[in-house]
Amino acid sequence: MEQLTIQPQKAVLAGVNLNHQTDFDYSMEELANLAAACGVEVVGVVTQNLSKVNTTHYIGTGKLQDVTIMLNQHEADMVIFNDELSPSQLRNLEKDLDCKVVDRTLLILDIFGERAKTKEAQLQVEVAELQYMLPRLVGLRESLGRQSGGVGTKNRGAGEKKLELDRRRIEERITALNKELEILVAHRQTQRKKRKKTELPVVSLVGYTNAGKSTVMNTLVELFTDSKDKFVFEKDMLFATLDTSVRSIDLEDNKTFLLTDTVGFVSKLPHHLVKAFRSTLEEVKEADLLVHVVDFSNPEYEQHIRITNETLKAIGIEGIPMIYAYNKIDLKEGAIPESQDSIIYMAAKRKQGIDELLAAIRAHVFKDYVKCEMLIPYDQGQHVSYLNEHANVLATEYEELGTKLTLECRQSDYQKFAQYVCEA
Repeated sequence: MEQLTIQPQKAVLAGVNLNHQTDFDYSMEELANLAAACGVEVVGVVTQNLSKVNTTHYIGTGKLQDVTIMLNQHEADMVIFNDELSPSQLRNLEKDLDCKVVDRTLLILDIFGERAKTKEAQLQVEVAELQYMLPRLVGLRESLGRQSGGVGTKNRGAGEKKLELDRRRIEERITALNKELEILVAHRQTQRKKRKKTELPVVSLVGYTNAGKSTVMNTLVELFTDSKDKFVFEKDMLFATLDTSVRSIDLEDNKTFLLTDTVGFVSKLPHHLVKAFRSTLEEVKEADLLVHVVDFSNPEYEQHIRITNETLKAIGIEGIPMIYAYNKIDLKEGAIPESQDSIIYMAAKRKQGIDELLAAIRAHVFKDYVKCEMLIPYDQGQHVSYLNEHANVLATEYEELGTKLTLECRQSDYQKFAQYVCEA
């Protein structure tokens, strides 16, 4: 029996370069990558330089004709626009182009919808999708395969009634989803409070999508745990990770930090998504240190750094110390610079530069460790057990009055056992 092969959807990309933006070419290239991530084949690109976008059709009428010609030439079935379209632009474009019209926001929402694995991520994506759809119900009719009457048709009333019904249902659904999310967010906050009580430093991996954050996390997890089920999902694709994962990294010298992996960023990340994922991104706000993972092999890596830093600033994450981890040096041609205090060159997959990264993390998050000597009476043996477990004991001697420990410990433990500290 012959197998059916599903033909990929073909799309024409369209973008407006407003007032000669320097990053415009890159944003169009990124749009093509986003389309590819949805399994869409890009068959043509139409761009236009404007001082402001066309309010009715986003692009001018001449360029609209170019798009139509390209659609026919390549037998394409959709046009993807590089910005978020207003409800009226969407409606006009669908009418005049007579094909499926998708904007950058909807494209990213589609990818997030595909990638969301956990309950929280799925709820967050659905809320963002519904909030995007709400003002666009009329324009999205064709794309969503809805039957409803438009202006000037005899069943206009029925169409309008259906639209109202849809709107009410969507609003009710958003309310119900937000209630579910509130429960999950409260649970996440409880977990964060528990973690704060342990006083463990938190290190958050941030960066542009597909920079290798999950690979960095898995490499560190593999070094300090025997359990493969602690690994996070990693794949060479945009937005492989949508869920925040937290792993405990227990170093040899009884020092421990928590490592969190977060959703990757992309330029013009839709505000609906940023809003929906705010609770997930709150994890980053709690961090003591950010490790900004950069795909150093990508020619546009400087652009990726800028986009990530701008996104962090937009969600209110500022003033947290940051290490730059230039990843994938094995794929980069030419000489690789030497790692410095807060700039590390590495290839996480090959475990290159991991020691340097760990040293940089240590230098930042274990600053409050105090080196001292303590003499603990023999009848307080539980304190010796505690310090052996929670501090880095360098030497143990048994003296007449008790156990003498030479150790490195957290400032809080130093205060807790201050009465046993030997005077220098």
